[in-house]
Amino acid sequence: MENNFYNEIKNILISARNKVYKTANFAMVEAYWNIGKRIIDEQGGKDTAEYGQRLLQELSKQMTKDFGKGFTVANLKNMRQFYITFPNGYALRSELSWTHYRSLMRIENERARNFYLEEAIKSNWSTRQLDRQINSFFYERLLSSQNKEEVSKEITQLEKSKSPEDIIRDPYVLEFLGLEANTDFYEIYSTCRKNIRIKKVS
Repeated sequence: MENNFYNEIKNILISARNKVYKTANFAMVEAYWNIGKRIIDEQGGKDTAEYGQRLLQELSKQMTKDFGKGFTVANLKNMRQFYITFPNGYALRSELSWTHYRSLMRIENERARNFYLEEAIKSNWSTRQLDRQINSFFYERLLSSQNKEEVSKEITQLEKSKSPEDIIRDPYVLEFLGLEANTDFYEIYSTCRKNIRIKKVS
């Protein structure tokens, strides 16, 4: 059996798995947005600190029992904040992961938040790169800089764009699916991609 044939078969499987994880990732984003919305709806008219905390504690306890880890009170608060920050569910972007949205929620300035959101999509930023740009006040420095082109170059200089492996390795996606991290798959995946790249070059 020729290596080229087998590598093509591997590539088909890898591409299919990437699609599955991307689909699962956006399903998770939509689910967490809807959970946040329902929490807000349930607190409507009863939004006292005491009631809100008790509701989240009871919800966390029951969801952890039914679905496992990932539904701590802190995470439920993030889902609640997610809905508050992005109230238009139709505007959610499938290119962004839950970890992207968690980072974007920290930005109070709406214009800055929208800027980072659009740049993350356009430049295919990993979550780590998005965090680095936010923490370095990239948006503010770009606005105040006399040499915007030079500042913009940092986007490609700081870190490589996200890859399909980032989605597969994302613990939030695995947690959402109720799966354990599989290091054997990561190693096989990396080897397959390496072999495919070498074959294409040769």
